[in-house]
Amino acid sequence: MPGIVGVISKRASPEYPALVNAMVASLRHEPFYSFGTYNNEGMGLWCGWVCHRQAFDNCLPIWNETRDVCLVFSGENFADQAEIDALRQRGHPCTTGDASYLIHWYEELGEEAFLKKLNGWFSGLLADFRQRKLVLFNDRYGVNRVYYYQDQDAFYFASEAKALLKVLPQTRQLNIRSLGELLSCEAILENRTLFSNVSLLPSGSAWVFCQAQWPAKTRYFNKEAWETQRQLNEEEFYEKLRSIWARLLPRYFNGNQPLGLSLTGGVDSRMILAWAPCPPGQLPCYTWGGTYRECADVKIARLAARLCGQPHQTIPVGAEFLSQFPQLAQRSVYISDGTMDVTGSIDLYLQQSARRIAPVRLSGVCGGEILRRLVMFKPDPPQPGIFDTELEESFQDAAATYTSELQGHRLSFTSFKQAPWYMASKFTIERSQLTYRSPYFDNDLVALAYQTPETLLNNGPALRLIGEGNPALAKIGTDRGLALHSIPGVTKTLHWYREFTFKAEYAYDYRMPQWLAKLDHAFAPLRLERLFLGRHKFHHFRIWYRDQLSAWLKEVLLDSGARSRPYLRANALERILSAHLGGHGNYAFEIHKILTLELIHRQLIELN
Repeated sequence: MPGIVGVISKRASPEYPALVNAMVASLRHEPFYSFGTYNNEGMGLWCGWVCHRQAFDNCLPIWNETRDVCLVFSGENFADQAEIDALRQRGHPCTTGDASYLIHWYEELGEEAFLKKLNGWFSGLLADFRQRKLVLFNDRYGVNRVYYYQDQDAFYFASEAKALLKVLPQTRQLNIRSLGELLSCEAILENRTLFSNVSLLPSGSAWVFCQAQWPAKTRYFNKEAWETQRQLNEEEFYEKLRSIWARLLPRYFNGNQPLGLSLTGGVDSRMILAWAPCPPGQLPCYTWGGTYRECADVKIARLAARLCGQPHQTIPVGAEFLSQFPQLAQRSVYISDGTMDVTGSIDLYLQQSARRIAPVRLSGVCGGEILRRLVMFKPDPPQPGIFDTELEESFQDAAATYTSELQGHRLSFTSFKQAPWYMASKFTIERSQLTYRSPYFDNDLVALAYQTPETLLNNGPALRLIGEGNPALAKIGTDRGLALHSIPGVTKTLHWYREFTFKAEYAYDYRMPQWLAKLDHAFAPLRLERLFLGRHKFHHFRIWYRDQLSAWLKEVLLDSGARSRPYLRANALERILSAHLGGHGNYAFEIHKILTLELIHRQLIELN
């Protein structure tokens, strides 16, 4: 994913420029990236960056008029155009559509107010020559990850851990506690990383490097400021939601690059479509599809786009994806620093296709997490008897840590823990291919979400807002059978039916219990999967591992090196592969984990 890298040190070294160049190279995943470096020995700074061409941050480094303040910025900031125009009126030069205006905010507001004003997913480094200080910062949610390692000589930082692993061999060791959390929770908790002595900058950080302190670890945003707001009544909340949504959404359609809308059958992307400031025919929409049948998302999204006069495409996941899976799986594990398992191959494949439609993807992702406080992950360890005793014991520690972190305000968990620890892994892969935007992380909207009355933590406000933005869209049921105006008996029945088919597909495919796998194997000639699969999901790894990908799995996992990994119990790998590939067991979940670990070792630990 595009990002920043650097070394900050109190003493100069002839090695630092070469180290930074190597770190930059490790982030250059695609030929359409721009990149560069900036070194200032006097300030003890050697840094670099990678970004998408023509993106918001493709204007680095950013200088003020007197060239005594410099900013290296990665990500995006979403501001009202009037604020940028006001800077021009005050005499500041600002290029349209890029990050050049940010340095003038810093000049006018100072460090703390500047950082609090930023709105989006970002990370950056400020070099203030007037005050002889450097400030390393990230967004208030921590979605733009900043990995760091510090020794007695220098502080190393990078947007991807692999940049540190490349130049610091001592970091190429797996942390057993983090590994247990990754296998059990599909996330590494509490700002730890998968690698020894490598940590993550906490959300909302502003770490200052100057002669007096090195670094001073401060935070510019405190979530308690949002948590202590008063709860609104239902009508107050809705009116404020409507006002904020109408004001903020145009921010996410600005920029120099074409934009497409990732449209699903749910309410969150439909809210965007209903209020999109685009004339008919100007907003390309697309939806992911499968091979068994047209899923609910495709049917509903196509209809929604047609009602709004917007073009729609279906991007299928089928034979072409499966033919590329070995390479995609390796790249997704590598790009995500091992924090996303091999299922991230789908995200990588789909974003490559989406980029051909438009280099900016607007999505309704995390609408439910913010507006309805949905928790999307929990401890779910692999089946016992596969991993060694020490690693399996760490699954219990992971569950205890998760339970502890879940305490407190539920929205704070989804915004400041779930987003950077769990969701950011997927975002890293997706953002390696295109610019990714979600209006649901707008500061104004998240602040309001803390004031939601308990009675409105449901789809009601979203459905009402869709109806006001586009009444035709409100009449279409969602993929779960929900609609603004229900028909007595019919709407509830449809909702129950959609819920049943959703859960049945999940049970039949991804987490099919072993007794059902044996029964399914007995009736294999009937191909019962055609009855269940593809109604809601477009990926089916249980079937794919058993059939199309079986030869490659055996080639990778029955290799002598893979079978001898110390975290696996003797013969466990052969046992579960035999059961799954033979069709009389379901170990897709465990195969995800083992295959991901093997690729982590090959690509991130065993570097040449």
